[in-house]
Amino acid sequence: MVLVTLMWSIAGVVTRHLDSARSFEVTFWRSAFNALALAIGLGWMRGAGLWRGLLRSPWTVWVSGLCWSVMYTAFMVAIMLTTVANVLITMSIAPLVTALFARLFLGHRLPARTWLAIAVAGAGIAWMFGAEASGSQPGAVAGTLVALCVPLAGAVNWTVLQHISHSAQASGEAPQDMLPAVLIGAVLSALVTLPLSWPLQASLHDVSLLAMLGVVQLAIPCLLVVTLTRVLPGPEIALLALLEVVFGVAWAWLGAGEQPGPTALSGGALVLGALVANELVGLRRNRSLGLQG
Repeated sequence: MVLVTLMWSIAGVVTRHLDSARSFEVTFWRSAFNALALAIGLGWMRGAGLWRGLLRSPWTVWVSGLCWSVMYTAFMVAIMLTTVANVLITMSIAPLVTALFARLFLGHRLPARTWLAIAVAGAGIAWMFGAEASGSQPGAVAGTLVALCVPLAGAVNWTVLQHISHSAQASGEAPQDMLPAVLIGAVLSALVTLPLSWPLQASLHDVSLLAMLGVVQLAIPCLLVVTLTRVLPGPEIALLALLEVVFGVAWAWLGAGEQPGPTALSGGALVLGALVANELVGLRRNRSLGLQG
C-alpha cells in the first residue's frame, strides 16, 4: 500500500515538467494510456470474457465507471490550475465525504468522532478556499473547486460499491465484479477530453511523461489496490492512503520547487489531523472488538 501511494503521488511533479501540453490534453493522454494499460492488464487476467462481460455489465458498473472518469479528469485539470498541495489536501477529505454519503444514502450510523472529523476537515478546506479567494493567485479558487469533484465522485463510487457488497451479502450471491469500471472510467475520460484537447500540442517529451503517468501512476496502482482490499481492512487502507498527500507535496517541493504556502500548510494540518485521528481511533476500536471476540 505504501508503494501504491508512492506511485499515486508522482502526478503533480511530473506535470510540472511538461513542455506544451495543457489542461484537457494532459488529461486525455494520461487517460488514454491508462485505458490501454488496463485493457492489456485486465485482458491478460480475464481473457476474452472481459469484453463480453463488459457489454453486459449492469448499471452499477457504468455508474462506477462514470465516477472514475470524473475522478481521472478533475484531478488533472485541477493540478493544472492550482498547486499540488491544494489539490491533494482537498482530495484527502474523500473518506469523510464517503462516510457522510453512507449516512445519507445507506443509513449507516456515524460515530461522534467521524462527525467531529468532518467538521474539522471542512474548516480546513474552508480556510484554504477563503485564503485563495482573497489572494491573487490566478486559477487557485477554480482549481480547488475542480479538485472537490474528485472526493465527491469518489464518495458516490464507494457508496455504490458498499451498496453492491451489502446487497450481495444479504442475498448470499457473489458480489458484482466492479474492476471493469476502472477501464470504463479511463475510456470515458479519454473520449470526453479528446475534442476539448484539439488541436493536440503535446511534444514527444510530454507524451512520454503522460504515458508513464497513465501506466505507472494510474493503471498499476489501481489494480494493486483492488487486490489489497482483500488483505487489508478499510481503515488501514484509508490511513495509509494519506501518505499520497505527504509524498505528493514533497515531490512537488523537491522536484519542481513548488513550496506549499502557509495557508496550505495550516489548512492541510487541520484536514490531515482530523483524518488521522478518526482513522486511528476507528482502527484501535476495531482491533479491540476483534480481541474481545
